[in-house]
Amino acid sequence: MGKDVSDRTFSREDRQRYREKVQRCLDALARMLTDDVFSFPQQQMGLEIELNLVDEKLRPAMTNSVVLEKIDDPSFTTELSQHNLEINVPPRPLAGNEAVDLERELRQTFDNADAKAKDAGAAIVLIGVLPTLRREHFDPRWLTSNRRYTVLNDEIFAARGEEMVLHMEGSPMPGGEPERLRSYAESILPEAACTSVQLHLQVQPDHFAAHWNAAQCLAGVQVALAANSPFLLGKALWHETRIPLFQQATDTRPQELQNQGVRPRVWFGERWITSIFDLFEENVRYFQGLLPVIDDEDPIAELAAGRAPQLSELRLHNGTVWRWNRPVYDLVDGVPHLRVENRVLPAGPTIVDILANAAFFYGAQRALATQERPLWTQMSFQAAEENLYSGARHGMGAQLYWPGIGWVPPDELVLRRLLPMAHEGLRELGVSDAARERYLGIIEQRCVARRTGSSWQRETVAQLEQRGADREAALIGMLRRYVDLMHAGNPVHTWPVW
Repeated sequence: MGKDVSDRTFSREDRQRYREKVQRCLDALARMLTDDVFSFPQQQMGLEIELNLVDEKLRPAMTNSVVLEKIDDPSFTTELSQHNLEINVPPRPLAGNEAVDLERELRQTFDNADAKAKDAGAAIVLIGVLPTLRREHFDPRWLTSNRRYTVLNDEIFAARGEEMVLHMEGSPMPGGEPERLRSYAESILPEAACTSVQLHLQVQPDHFAAHWNAAQCLAGVQVALAANSPFLLGKALWHETRIPLFQQATDTRPQELQNQGVRPRVWFGERWITSIFDLFEENVRYFQGLLPVIDDEDPIAELAAGRAPQLSELRLHNGTVWRWNRPVYDLVDGVPHLRVENRVLPAGPTIVDILANAAFFYGAQRALATQERPLWTQMSFQAAEENLYSGARHGMGAQLYWPGIGWVPPDELVLRRLLPMAHEGLRELGVSDAARERYLGIIEQRCVARRTGSSWQRETVAQLEQRGADREAALIGMLRRYVDLMHAGNPVHTWPVW
């Protein structure tokens, strides 16, 4: 979605030409997969981390352009709302001690950026949903001043034809009743409330389906273990509220199309796959182009000339279908490669928690992808999807389905089955013993403590309310303590509730 979009209205002819060009890109991709032209020098990982900016009162600080100037680092970029930034971590090998080195580099980068943000009267927070957001922060004037965001906003609302509806029922707070949210928005800025960590893994074309299917199996466990988004607009909702919020905030379907079963653009999918082509083909078949921008490249002619095509239209279209595990086609120095982009995780609570979540995903995914009898041959796709929503709604209190075990809490599933697999997967990837023990040890202790960022936030707010604070004051008090502990850098399972 980083592609610049021209400042113009799209015509019917633009949309028809775009559809034809996307299909031509799809044909070119099919040829490339058949001819096996993709690069795979070594297993590499990459990260994108979305960030929140707050002012001295811990309200959203709409200052991302000023903060970016202060930071002056090309790895930082804008995101949808003026209170968001994103840091893109360059790809690096998984093997060896790379994760430990990355943790040290990220801590330094984050601390330096936060110091620069303070020069602009802001501070950076790693959290899934900023609990001090209010409806006024979803006003269209707070869209980041980049034309592509405005065009995307306009196209989604034009397709939908009416304002957005945000509605969900929460998991009860300690000692409380379920809370409900029903709100309306006239922009896609509720999407900007969903700050995430995106994990990238470069894979060989022949192995892509196994890695994607494995990632789908793990999605529910991931969100249950890493939930960090319990509050939205003053309400205690899902443990990982980002999951329903992101779907609702980008929904191009009015109620009638939802009732008909038309697929949402934030999508888990509907079947196990046998090739990456299945995913790109579904995206083209099921979803209209939101941003029908066309370039002059003929991808088939590029292939005939011995060059890898950009496939710009297909990539742009793919960027407007927000699968929880997204297929990625990309080029580096003219050489094409394929990646799985895992999008289910929230930002935070700390850098070391983020690296622990990444290590668990990469290790368990590797182990599942290389099993002699694939897990997805023993598990329905619907069960994997239900796991995602159960893990997001209930966190550690979820019940997840797993073949050979049945229904099981996420902490028990990880300790009994998935943690040993993650250790083995990281060994196969060449990860050092020190890195493997450090990060998977954090996952183990998080399961033993049954404490996530979300459970810590909920317990802290509950205690503050018991002491007489109203919800707004409790959220601010919790967030102030959260920021202090985030900077201290200890993993969330060690955080005290006071």
